Amino acid sequence: MFEMLQQIDQSIFFFLNHTLANGVTDFLMPLITNDKGLRVIYGLAMILLLWKGNKTMRWMVLGSIFVMVLSDQISAGFLKNLIGRLRPCHTLDVETINLLVGCGGGKSMPSAHAANAFGQAVFFSYFYKNARIYLFVYASLIALSRVFVGVHYLSDIIAGALVGAFAATIMIMLFKKIPRKIY
Repeated sequence: MFEMLQQIDQSIFFFLNHTLANGVTDFLMPLITNDKGLRVIYGLAMILLLWKGNKTMRWMVLGSIFVMVLSDQISAGFLKNLIGRLRPCHTLDVETINLLVGCGGGKSMPSAHAANAFGQAVFFSYFYKNARIYLFVYASLIALSRVFVGVHYLSDIIAGALVGAFAATIMIMLFKKIPRKIY
């Protein structure tokens, strides 16, 4: 059973990473997945909310930081070491992979990029229902970029998305416990 799931995961990986690879995805996906770029975008968004936002938005920035720390620590700090799954660029024939970024030495399951992106999407979509589609499209692009660049399987990003949703749900539940007059 586990071997069959692994084969399905590898087939989907090769379809996304190799079959769908083209000049556009080879250019865009490394940009989308870039840690520095993601940090800048996140930082600018938080600064904008702090600067232009009201009291609720400022509390949301604090909650967002909590979601980011929680999702990142659960995925990268705990689960990756517990599961110990190697990245596809470490286990598959490197010549068959469209590896667009450095493989890295870390483990694969779950994807911390996906956990952080979906954590933010779930958290902010609770407050900004009109932006929900944009938040989830952006989170999905970040997550899928990890397969396109050759460093994660699809199951890694699905697991990461679930971790992020879990972290965001915890923060949303905490927000619901805070009296409205505080934020």
